[in-house]
Amino acid sequence: MLWTIFVILLVLWGLGLMTGYTMGGVLHALLVIAIVVVLVQVIQGRRRT
Repeated sequence: MLWTIFVILLVLWGLGLMTGYTMGGVLHALLVIAIVVVLVQVIQGRRRT
C-alpha cells in the first residue's frame, strides 16, 4: 500500500516538473512526502524481521 502511494506521489512530482507549473512549494512537498513514505516502509519492514 505504501509503495503505491510512493509511486503515485513520485509520478505526480515528475509530471509537475515536466510541465513547469510548480504551484509554489507544493511540488517539492510531494517529493518529500514520497521519501517519508519509503522511509516508513523500510523502518516497518526491519521491525517485522
